[in-house]
Amino acid sequence: MQPMDLRGLNPAPVTAFTRDGALDIEANVRIAKWLASFEDVKSLVILGHAGEGTFLTTDERLELIRAYKDAVDIPIIAGITGEGTKVAAEEARRSHDAGATGALVYPNHGWLRFGFQKGAPQDRYKAIHEEGGLQTILFQYPDATKACYDLDTQLEIAAQPGCVATKNGVRNMKRWYTEIPELRAAQPDLQILSCHDEWLLPTMFDVDGLLVGYGNIAPELLIALIKAGKAQDYTAARKVHEQLLPVTKAVYHRGSHMEGTVALKIGLRHRGLLDHATIREPLKDLGAAAEREIEAAFDAAGIGRVESRMAAE
Repeated sequence: MQPMDLRGLNPAPVTAFTRDGALDIEANVRIAKWLASFEDVKSLVILGHAGEGTFLTTDERLELIRAYKDAVDIPIIAGITGEGTKVAAEEARRSHDAGATGALVYPNHGWLRFGFQKGAPQDRYKAIHEEGGLQTILFQYPDATKACYDLDTQLEIAAQPGCVATKNGVRNMKRWYTEIPELRAAQPDLQILSCHDEWLLPTMFDVDGLLVGYGNIAPELLIALIKAGKAQDYTAARKVHEQLLPVTKAVYHRGSHMEGTVALKIGLRHRGLLDHATIREPLKDLGAAAEREIEAAFDAAGIGRVESRMAAE
């Protein structure tokens, strides 16, 4: 098995729908091709939170994987969200057969409230790789949830065959500064990816790349931010951070992180990649005032429309 190279930007695209709420393959392919046109975009991570993955039917999920696989030549990583180890392994197998290479492994949602039994996450990852055929990404949830893995659990998952990266969103810098060095020391080949969309700057100097919904709307600037972080150039990274800050605030510093998905679609519409920002329940429209705020933030950051790029392709 050749491990996926995720050392760069790994956007988590939104899922585009028609105005009447059906899956819009043409619009999804347009987004996929645009993102994949950037040399430093290493994979596309679909069917997660930003992609409204749990709001799609099984058939829609597989159709979207196939469409992405046919559209681009970089790995497609599918969010695996099914409850139960057997269910998740079967979901992974179907995703693999449809063309996915990797799995962003979500915890059982019951763990968010009740916590997990020791050894259960390790078994989930093992089954997704061995029975489902997908390379796995260790997904570290925020420290505020009961689905956030302790260091020993992370180390054991990272040591498993098929685990190639961690998407770390612990959102507790005390744990970040303690656990990321431990993971690197134990598994030097494990790729460290930050997903702290709302405040990326503090994590940029410790990572191999980003796996973020933010990659939908500003891949150009996030690629520059990754390069500055790898060069340990704080001045350059801070400059990109300041340029992005109006958009960061408008998209991610909202009342609920789930509102970020709606804001991403508004941003993509403003950039000319979507004709409209149709979402699925339980997501709700943000309203005209919020839409104007988001669009003004893109203008303030100098993030413009991309028709010329799409026309060139």
